[in-house]
Amino acid sequence: MTAAPRNWQDRAVLFDCAGESLVGVVSAPEAVAETGVLVIVGGPQYRAGSHRQFVLLARHLAAQGVPCMRFDYRGMGDATGPARDFESVSEDVEAAIGAFLKACPGLRQVVLWGLCDGASAVCLYPAQRDLRVVASVLLNPWVHTQAGEAKVFLKHYYLQRITDPSFWKKLGSGQVSFLKSFGSLFSFVRAARKAPADAGAAIASDAAGPFPERMARGLVGRKGPLAIFLSGHDYVAREFDDTCKSSAEWRKALAGADLDITRFAEADHTFSGPGEAQAVAEATHAWLQARGLAR
Repeated sequence: MTAAPRNWQDRAVLFDCAGESLVGVVSAPEAVAETGVLVIVGGPQYRAGSHRQFVLLARHLAAQGVPCMRFDYRGMGDATGPARDFESVSEDVEAAIGAFLKACPGLRQVVLWGLCDGASAVCLYPAQRDLRVVASVLLNPWVHTQAGEAKVFLKHYYLQRITDPSFWKKLGSGQVSFLKSFGSLFSFVRAARKAPADAGAAIASDAAGPFPERMARGLVGRKGPLAIFLSGHDYVAREFDDTCKSSAEWRKALAGADLDITRFAEADHTFSGPGEAQAVAEATHAWLQARGLAR
């Protein structure tokens, strides 16, 4: 049973990162809490999230006694500085953790929570060296490669389509273009057959290799529990599932993790359906409680 809502308030915080000014909003309960949730925003978007999902999450957690902070990293929203992507925000996350703990007296540790490439940024953050990070929640983690995307579409879209009798009826009646349909199919077949090294080379940002592999390595050896939330109607989630099965590094990372996986069968990528964002907020709080990270 969910506890009765507690008093809370939103507070804006300004903090520095490498000489730039960052903006965050802390949803803080009146009661002192030891553990809070820091939302790592996927991009390009600002701290509210798609259909204000992060606002709903933060306020729901605060009403249950869990402080939650969402913020704009450099170059996004109300923060200053040049734009950056999820592979280069670890300094921003580190600064946000410090600002969060400073804004909430009694707060000692945080759970990192991220959707899509926000989840990727969580994996890339060097949490092994930051004792303030005690757990992570990843929603539909972004592990995209051209070959991986092609395999997902072949497996989950084209296979279903070519085995559907209605497709062949439409093809025979001229409602569907043969050249367009099969041209698209063959382009995905070619992409899926690319060597992993070739696919990775296009997205590698440094000598350590493609970011999906670095994400997996970033999870190895972390202390504390890990939760993964996956949507049923999302090709990003399906690519993540397929990557976990085919990648030795991901199998190693998850096999060694204190892991819980929750699936939202009817949800899309951003949990935009009726009640889905609320379901995620409730599932997040329930998981924190089960792991002894919330009352």
